[in-house]
Amino acid sequence: MISKVYSMAVNGLESTRIEIEVDINNWLPSFTIVWLPDQWIQESKERLRSAMKSSSFRLPASRITVNLAPADIRKTWPCFDLPIAIWILANQDFIETDMLESSLFLWELSLDGKLRKVWGVLPSTLWAKEQGFKRIFVPKENSLEASIVSWIDIIPVESLTEVIKILNKEQALVSAPLLDFSEIACSDDKENQKFDFKYVLWQEHAKRALEIAAAWGHNIIMDGPPGSGKTMLSKSFASILPNFTLDEAVEVSKLYSISWLLDTDNPIIKKRPFRTVHHTASSVSIVWGWRNAKPWEISLAHKWVLFLDEILEFQKSVLEVLRQPLEDWTITVNRVNASYEYPAKFTLVWAMNPCPCGYLTDPDKECICSQKQIENYRWRLSWPLIDRVDIFIEVPKVKTEKFHVSDNYDGLETSADIKKRVQKARDLQNMRFKNIWITANSEMTTQEINTFCQLSKESEIILKQAVTNMNLSARAYYRILKLARTIADLGQESDILVEHIAEALSFRKKES
Repeated sequence: MISKVYSMAVNGLESTRIEIEVDINNWLPSFTIVWLPDQWIQESKERLRSAMKSSSFRLPASRITVNLAPADIRKTWPCFDLPIAIWILANQDFIETDMLESSLFLWELSLDGKLRKVWGVLPSTLWAKEQGFKRIFVPKENSLEASIVSWIDIIPVESLTEVIKILNKEQALVSAPLLDFSEIACSDDKENQKFDFKYVLWQEHAKRALEIAAAWGHNIIMDGPPGSGKTMLSKSFASILPNFTLDEAVEVSKLYSISWLLDTDNPIIKKRPFRTVHHTASSVSIVWGWRNAKPWEISLAHKWVLFLDEILEFQKSVLEVLRQPLEDWTITVNRVNASYEYPAKFTLVWAMNPCPCGYLTDPDKECICSQKQIENYRWRLSWPLIDRVDIFIEVPKVKTEKFHVSDNYDGLETSADIKKRVQKARDLQNMRFKNIWITANSEMTTQEINTFCQLSKESEIILKQAVTNMNLSARAYYRILKLARTIADLGQESDILVEHIAEALSFRKKES
């Protein structure tokens, strides 16, 4: 009996070890794959037949039964072609078996015996490392994606024939070099250069609010008439986000990998995601966008920004879908045969017009909406949703007499200048939370707030009076404390002062 051949099944972010078992006997020729394979895997038999023939081998003219254990795990990924071929060839003594148990095989074969580029390589490699495998064989096109993972040998291969030569020691076992994240991280992002805060003039209050939101993870709503600069402010927001750490980049890249959104040119996500959703999107497309429940917009925005422009044009039911993820930072997708949980720790940036025509607060144009139309329009944004937002600002329209055409922006504060302050505040939070599970002020629970958000007696009195006068909830009380902690961090202050509480309160919306 040959050594075991291992593969894995990927369901969402969960991975399970799959043991490949093959029975070959002298009954009438047939090929059967059992234990919950889907249609993709059932088709492996035809791919294998052609791939092995193209590699100068043949399937034995016998009854072949392939068992994918354990039985209770549904196999939904066409990644078992290679390990099945390895088992059959090893059983016929075409392959030496001494490396099989310490290696992971899980890739699709083309009809000519080549290994196809596949999705899910990064989470597969991380799982293989955690399970103690010494090496993982990956398609050459996916090798960069896997090479971010250390302490496991990444073996890039192009074909079944090459795998056989390596296992038989006819070809050297060459590992892909470890990818240096510091070298591939975007230090000069051309997209961010197009949207710089130095080009956003006369909106200093909004720029200050976005700086606070960036440092770190506070949801924000911008309300203002058309042309006031809300969209440009939001797009410029991406240029001041703090740098990714390696752990964050890997965490986000896993989501993009299983969503089929990584490619050869971008093997790992190097900058914080900035996802934009159109107002015609459905709740299904925001939460999950695939029939087999792949992560979608709210998870693809994990570890930073989900931007919703014209939020009052969204259906109310679509907006309400966001309530639970904003509180729990996860989304659970239930299917008949499985349940998938994905992280959704994003910063929500909303832009909205004050009324259907947009000119309610415009000093130059008259609003044509009735009071009833305005109430129905704004009713789409419920108070429980607003209560989950830390910063609410009005973006006024800039007076036309301030307009001028000039190419001289020398001396204006750039996004790079703001990002330095944001990064310093981020570094403070990294130090503060280095021994606990959270990474940012916005993630603090009541326990962390009681530890890191101590107030002077004067500050506490001001905050409690404001909460009472503004008719705010207990949730709002704690969100104000977290926001004040971030404002203090931006000022490199160890204590939360009265002015920090006052500024945090200025960004809250009074409940009507």
